[in-house]
Amino acid sequence: MVETLKRLATGIEGLDALLKGGLVAGSSYIVQGPPGAGKTILANQLACGHVRDGGRVLVATLLSESHERLFKYLSTLEFFDQTLVGDQIQFVSAFDTLQDEGLEAVVRLLRQEIARQQASLLIVDGLLNARARAETSLDTKKFVAELQGHAAFAGCTVLLLTSARLDEGSPEHTMVDGVIELGEQLEGSRAVRHIQLRKTRGSGALSGVHECLINEAGLQVYPRLEALYSHPSNLGSDTLVRITTGVKALDGMLDGGLAEGSVSLLMGPSGAGKSSLGLGFLAAATPEAPALHFGFYEPPARLRLKAASLGYDFAEMERQGALQLSWQPTTEGLLDQVGARLLAQVQALGARRVVIDSLGAFARLAFDQARLNGFFRALTGELRARGVSVMLTWEMRDLFGSEITSPAPDLSSIVDNLFLMRFVELESQLRRVLSILKVRDSHYDPALHELAIGADGITLRNAFAAASGVLSGTAVPQGDR
Repeated sequence: MVETLKRLATGIEGLDALLKGGLVAGSSYIVQGPPGAGKTILANQLACGHVRDGGRVLVATLLSESHERLFKYLSTLEFFDQTLVGDQIQFVSAFDTLQDEGLEAVVRLLRQEIARQQASLLIVDGLLNARARAETSLDTKKFVAELQGHAAFAGCTVLLLTSARLDEGSPEHTMVDGVIELGEQLEGSRAVRHIQLRKTRGSGALSGVHECLINEAGLQVYPRLEALYSHPSNLGSDTLVRITTGVKALDGMLDGGLAEGSVSLLMGPSGAGKSSLGLGFLAAATPEAPALHFGFYEPPARLRLKAASLGYDFAEMERQGALQLSWQPTTEGLLDQVGARLLAQVQALGARRVVIDSLGAFARLAFDQARLNGFFRALTGELRARGVSVMLTWEMRDLFGSEITSPAPDLSSIVDNLFLMRFVELESQLRRVLSILKVRDSHYDPALHELAIGADGITLRNAFAAASGVLSGTAVPQGDR
């Protein structure tokens, strides 16, 4: 029988997800990273969360910085409550003890304080100073081992903070149960904070590098979606149920509509009608099966106006609880942060239809473009597993021509349905063309259809039966060949 280890929740949702539930209670961890990486914020955020869960915390500093200076900066963060200091959270400076009496005296001091405060969490800030005070690596090992032993006997979890980047063979690494590394990566003018679990003894964890940020709420951790959802949360339905696209003629081309829980991609240049088809898809939502528009370019007010021009009353749908319009500006943001926000909104709304406009914005948020394929697979796979019918848009660069570019390699294997939208010149008129390239496990009409957008909404008609070269952008009537 597999034993379940008792966990100490960090109170940082994303970090708890990385740790598969939190720190192993009674274990010891190193938190390492350069100055400014967020080690002190992480530790104090964890301390405040632990106290709110009923624990008691002892924070020992081996640094010369005063506690008053630390409290001044922590007071700007939402998680910090100074009324907890001196009661459930005790701060003690061991800097003078370290300098004057050495490591053994620090161990004695902390052992006494753990017992006196009945601490269930010990945070030691300034492990680098302890290492500098040690005469040999054996002294460092002895310091960590004795601290661990006293803390474990008292049922206390230990967090050791250091600004050094310790390698796997360092004395400290070999002694502790886990290593959490914080850092920052710069590419051009953009910097992204990251976190990595380099060691998790006796415990499962999400490996690799994950994005994080520090804001007024403290440290926020966003696990890579492809790691968090390497296996979708549900296998989905094994029954084919058709749902309307919101456009009657398109339903006819699709043998009755889209498969419920499928993922569709609309590809085409700007102005081809992708967003309009997406609005029609949303307009078919009901309060019992609501829809979410997750967009990057048009705020809700503009979407309501555009929908009204097509005959859809989005304001009334919102009032009834059938629709939610969510706008995510493209100026800043982390790829996994935005992905997590989307999934959270789907969960909160109970959405059954989702339009994401567009995948290109996600691509611009990606710090590592090589991740996009795995990210899109994880995101669409999890939405599909939740029974959500998804419509994605992707803006192609060229208004005309047969070349097709996609936001990620092997995109056709990620989506269930693939629609191509282009412009074509025919008889001195510029027309919109829609063609279905793929519908997974279903019949569909492969003919090219003209898409018209007007006061009556969206209409489709088979207008190119007597022309060739339509997808090249310049159609030629068959009689002119």
